[in-house]
Amino acid sequence: MDEKDDEQLGAFDPNIPEEGPSAPPPGWLDCVTGYEEPKGGDTGDQLYPPPPAYNPQPENDRNASVPNIRVPQVSESVAREALLNFVGSKWSKSSKPARNLTFKELQPITMYRYRLETYTESRSSAWEMEPFTGQVVDGPQYGMSPPPWDVPVQQPQRYIDVILKVRVPHSSFVKTCHRCHGCGRTRCTHCAGRGNRRCPFCHGHGRRTTGHGRNNRVGNNRCSSCQGRGRKRCTFCHGHGHKTCPTCQGNRNLMHFIQLTITWKNHVFEFVPDRLPEFPLKKFEKVSGDAFFVDESILVYPIVGFPDQEICDASRKASQEHHSRFSPQQVPCRILQQRQTIELVPITHAFYSYSGKDYDYFVYGLENKVFTPKYPSACVIL
Repeated sequence: MDEKDDEQLGAFDPNIPEEGPSAPPPGWLDCVTGYEEPKGGDTGDQLYPPPPAYNPQPENDRNASVPNIRVPQVSESVAREALLNFVGSKWSKSSKPARNLTFKELQPITMYRYRLETYTESRSSAWEMEPFTGQVVDGPQYGMSPPPWDVPVQQPQRYIDVILKVRVPHSSFVKTCHRCHGCGRTRCTHCAGRGNRRCPFCHGHGRRTTGHGRNNRVGNNRCSSCQGRGRKRCTFCHGHGHKTCPTCQGNRNLMHFIQLTITWKNHVFEFVPDRLPEFPLKKFEKVSGDAFFVDESILVYPIVGFPDQEICDASRKASQEHHSRFSPQQVPCRILQQRQTIELVPITHAFYSYSGKDYDYFVYGLENKVFTPKYPSACVIL
């Protein structure tokens, strides 16, 4: 910027308004039936309970029969291969003991995993806005906006968490931008609209200071940063004294509309009986099992008559808990579907000897993962 341009700085334009609030002030937006603003001035997303007519009940006349199953057997070759794969992924362990061990016993263990999945849908809305550039305005002239739960949406695949945002039909309207008052520009707050600021090097004196500490005083040498003028061009507005409105992006008008947020969420209750003190239950979280029993309905009925009473107790507890937590009377959501499963998670306790000492490990899951409390060789010396 040359000296002539610098002389033009400081031209204050009173027609450029100060920057207003980033959000519309209270009462600025139109009232849309079914989407009234919450009391208390809360501007966050508003959740809507499902219609009162939606109140599903469990099908308590269903007979949830569970088939008989056999505990799978793991052969010595499979158990050895699983241990070799395990030590092969650990650089600090040698594969020699896994190759040369002698099995003493392979003990299969019956381990069940119960899971209840409750798939829910909730709907909330919030006012959104975008710069108006001449796009089509789907406003109330085309009809009334449908209630939140009547807005049609494509249902996703069940038991997968999905968040979808859609524009509520006929809720759009155009208004003057509240931030720039329809000017398209706002006064620069850093220079108060003058386009220049006090020079930070000479503090507006136009001369360099001399001395140190308390002996600082203004000298006779012209400040080289501001060329002795005491003021410099504002770097935030590039000397213009104003900036393009960040809300309407200079278009002066905004289109407001209601954005509906639909949240589908899968809530999971999982239970595995704790019958192996030496085996961490958390290991089961990363392996799969054989789902030999699957029951699916809007609301499932607790399992009865299964040989493992702990599984029956877990099913009853989970059903009561989810029905209470996700009923329309408790939370503004609705249950779309429930699914309960019983899996047989294969687990084999392998006992073996190596170099005259006894050891053991577990092979678990359909993936044949391995957990070993102690391994013969801790490291390999090269």
